[in-house]
Amino acid sequence: MTNGYVNRDRRWHPPSLTPDYKTSVARGPRHAPLSFPTTLVEETGPVFGHDMLGERDNDLILNFAKDGGMAIGPRIIVHGQVRDEFGRGVPGALIEVWQANAGGRYRHKKESYLAPLDPNFGGCGRCISDAQGFYEFRTILPGPYPWPNTMNDWRPAHIHFSIFGAGFAQRLITQMYFEGDPLIWYCPIVDTIPTREGIESLVAALDMARTVPMDARAYKFDITLRGRRQTLFENRMEGL
Repeated sequence: MTNGYVNRDRRWHPPSLTPDYKTSVARGPRHAPLSFPTTLVEETGPVFGHDMLGERDNDLILNFAKDGGMAIGPRIIVHGQVRDEFGRGVPGALIEVWQANAGGRYRHKKESYLAPLDPNFGGCGRCISDAQGFYEFRTILPGPYPWPNTMNDWRPAHIHFSIFGAGFAQRLITQMYFEGDPLIWYCPIVDTIPTREGIESLVAALDMARTVPMDARAYKFDITLRGRRQTLFENRMEGL
């Protein structure tokens, strides 16, 4: 560990340059990364408060809907815990999400897929983890969609996540997939992940115990951020 945070295990993450994922050829850096010591800014900021959230920010079914309307598609609840590499819950983490609609189309001016837009679905939301690191939001199950990587590549249903933990050193951008989706194992982006264990860590499990009968299924997705070194305290062996 350096600078108070656990070093990243880059063997766990996909390499930046993976030619089968064609856009990585232009995006991937050509030189080895440089390491710099973190400063107080990276280690203590940003700080988010619940007063910045809107009433429906964590409800993608309603937060873009016109009066009396709601998003079209299978209704789901996504929940889990944000924790660090030592298994400790991360309170006050900002979780931002964005996704395609039930037909597999994003609300974006450069979207080219022919599936229809849902006028009552904006496709984005946010929430903040509680004192133990738990979070929850409501949305619809996103649809798969084709993308111009090769002649017939399809993205599996997924939700994008951006997480800010206790500081910039705990920033994470990732994607969540759904248990049982066969397209996961055909996706060139997923295939860049070096291990099956790494892939499975991005697959949310169906959680029947948290479903709302006659309303919404539930999926559990736990998120692990980099851990910060803590000083042991006499009655809290996990640290202060």
